[in-house]
Amino acid sequence: MSEESPVGRFLAKKGPGLHHVAYQVEDVAAALQQARDNGMRLIDETPRTGIRGTQVAFLHPATAGGVLTELVQPVEAH
Repeated sequence: MSEESPVGRFLAKKGPGLHHVAYQVEDVAAALQQARDNGMRLIDETPRTGIRGTQVAFLHPATAGGVLTELVQPVEAH
């Protein structure tokens, strides 16, 4: 990872530690809608393409006790 990547900037600013947690879901759009319906604060309003072709969306850290949360739908689940 480069120092210009989101994780690189996080590490440069805060040092080693937890950046985020990721949860695998069958349908990231449905999981995102469920989070929205439950009043959770979102970073991504719609899924986007992540690494290796996955579909991802992030929940705001304020929603999960200060921890950035990623929802991940594997490629084979599309």
